[in-house]
Amino acid sequence: MYLDKIALLALVLLLPLSSAYGHGQGLDTISDIRVDGKKLTVTVEMPLSFEGGTEQITITATEDATKENAQNVTFLIGLFHDEKMIFRNYFFAQDGSLELEVTPTTNDVIAIHGVQDELLGAWSGNPIKITGPLLDSGGLYTFEIEIRTVDDPTNIIEDSGVYQADVSVADTYAFAGYEEFTLKSYFEKIDSFEHAAGVVTFDMPFDWSEKKITHIPVIHTEVRFPKSSEFNTPGYEGYVNGIKLFKASVSIDDYTREGERTVHFVLLQDHLRSIKKQIADDGLPDSMTFELRTGQVLEFPLSAFTRGDDFEVNLAWDPREIEPGVETDFIFTIRDGATGSPLRNSDYTFVILSNGQEIHRVSGTAQIGGDFERYTFAEDQTGPIIIRFENIRNTGLETEFGIVVVPEFGAIALLVLGVSLLGATYVLSRAPRALPYPCSC
Repeated sequence: MYLDKIALLALVLLLPLSSAYGHGQGLDTISDIRVDGKKLTVTVEMPLSFEGGTEQITITATEDATKENAQNVTFLIGLFHDEKMIFRNYFFAQDGSLELEVTPTTNDVIAIHGVQDELLGAWSGNPIKITGPLLDSGGLYTFEIEIRTVDDPTNIIEDSGVYQADVSVADTYAFAGYEEFTLKSYFEKIDSFEHAAGVVTFDMPFDWSEKKITHIPVIHTEVRFPKSSEFNTPGYEGYVNGIKLFKASVSIDDYTREGERTVHFVLLQDHLRSIKKQIADDGLPDSMTFELRTGQVLEFPLSAFTRGDDFEVNLAWDPREIEPGVETDFIFTIRDGATGSPLRNSDYTFVILSNGQEIHRVSGTAQIGGDFERYTFAEDQTGPIIIRFENIRNTGLETEFGIVVVPEFGAIALLVLGVSLLGATYVLSRAPRALPYPCSC
């Protein structure tokens, strides 16, 4: 294994590469809500996918100062899906946490079951039950939320502002005439699909406004087909709205489903901004068009730049198949963005995020420009994972890479993409340590 690490480090150190440049899936958070002298954060949670039975929506308001739930909160909530309003009603949560138990039915009318107050007609209950034609398909659900009371349930707050949360629910799609292909979206619904001459094309609605993009940490879609298909080739190239994606944005999973190959698209937030800039001259569309073409095999190391191209980070990991409970070494090099030369004594903060939540943070100094960080994933740390390098060389600059850790059959780590972000400045340091492999300086 040490010989493998020597080879990986040498590859990362010596091979300069070109730049390799989710959504709140099941969860979105609205921060910096200022109401009646308080600063609140509202979190909206939904299932990652619908199973066809009763589902739960949980909306929680917490006070930033105390980190505890706000009290006596009245929400005005509008729920939208497929550009249609599902309902708009007042709901009251004495402890700041609102639980809505939703059961899809074939009835034409949405019915709310609970107790209504006399002041605003706000519904309360533990939980409040809702039935009718709702939550029967995946895609993007938008919540428009106003805070109408807090602390005092009789003190109605006017003009508190309307805040928006966007939560994605995964769904699977099949299209007549293309039975060998199955698509899955963890963002919006997939509207259309075509396959011809080694190219797969599919579309989903997408709002390219900056307001929407700021709510999207990741967009993740899958294309599945039998391994016996002619579309099963060594590698693939990806395009979005005619813009070629860097090779790291498309990855292959041959292990999750017996006899099938899954090809993943995963796009991070700054990647969306990069695509938007390139298509803006022709006018922004109201959709996102994906193309998957047969291509070449992706190889380590990956490469990503900080904003402004000041620094380049190369990344590889060992073992290539990441399994929960097994140590993984993330091996990297920090380079000068202009020359590609390794930068000695480079401070950094290495961060891992799972489902938008930070699960690991450590700081260090890459004395020869290259170093490694070791981490063991837990069984519940699967799905989209972000590897982020923050405060590179104490500049406040950062860049990140995305991978998809698949739980079945040994959690294959699928390379996705690296993008650049401008981060806050941290002053962090760590004593030098010995590398687990020899290196030449």
